[in-house]
Amino acid sequence: MKSIAIIGASGYTGAQITSLIDADNNLVIQGLYVSENSLDKGKPLSELYPTYSHISQSLSPLSAEAKALIVKQADGVVLATDHAVSLHLAAWFFEQGLAVFDLSGAYRFSDTTQYPKWYGFEHDYPEVLSHAVYGLAEWNAAQIADSKMIAVPGCYPTASLTALKPLSSLLTAVLPVINAVSGVTGAGRKAQLNTSFCEVSLTPYGVLGHRHQPEIVTQLGQEVIFTPHLGNFKRGILATITVQLKAGTTEADIKAAYAVYDDAPLITVKQNQFPKVDDVTNTPNCHLGWKFDPQTGYLVVASAIDNLMKGAASQALQCIKIHFKY
Repeated sequence: MKSIAIIGASGYTGAQITSLIDADNNLVIQGLYVSENSLDKGKPLSELYPTYSHISQSLSPLSAEAKALIVKQADGVVLATDHAVSLHLAAWFFEQGLAVFDLSGAYRFSDTTQYPKWYGFEHDYPEVLSHAVYGLAEWNAAQIADSKMIAVPGCYPTASLTALKPLSSLLTAVLPVINAVSGVTGAGRKAQLNTSFCEVSLTPYGVLGHRHQPEIVTQLGQEVIFTPHLGNFKRGILATITVQLKAGTTEADIKAAYAVYDDAPLITVKQNQFPKVDDVTNTPNCHLGWKFDPQTGYLVVASAIDNLMKGAASQALQCIKIHFKY
């Protein structure tokens, strides 16, 4: 049985993965941690999230003593923390020999020049970064198993890449257009007026400048046009993607491309039948639906995931299972 520490457990994603690890018979929670300045320190997780009333642990401050105890007792650490916080914590725990599963963006790019532009900081740990692997579970299992520094993908990239990567050899130079809508939990637990449920009306944001765009491009190997939207629902992502396929592509070719998921139990692919967010909410699944127009060569594929599950916590759990080989 592997012991996992969870840092940032008070947030939506941290609480979600705490619940998943608690329910996994092969894992045990070493401890739940928040920053030393957090107003939530000392509180039971169940006080913040009554739905997790079965989880007895309280939130401990991440002191120097707590970090030393994690190194002594844990096999791995999940970081559900801010990008700039994960940058340092991930490097420190990795250097102590623990497997790190980082849910932030601090280790998703191998190119250090990306971080000042998209995350606002210089990357101080190029050696650790050189060991990082991108935790897109259905595509990078061998690398996840071999590395102790796993960068769990962003939620929008997970939805988009799951839909697009099987098609990579069929795409033309015409840029894929990704329009994706996320529920308000994607903005985190901290109260903000513009993400308050009563204030949200469906709207695009981060247009031609969202940090998930270069993440998608890096992993796909092709430029895309990515426009995220904030929707007035709690959780889930629906990405609707339009691509042009190479001349002569047939429906049989597309079916063959998506056959890569035939043995992937969490991915469902359907032709001419499109998913909705409710199909995947509170599940680790990704549902894909596609339709092809052979006259124009255009294909529309929709991808639905739960942003807190397949887009974060349950994919992190997949990575943990792959890494620890169970």
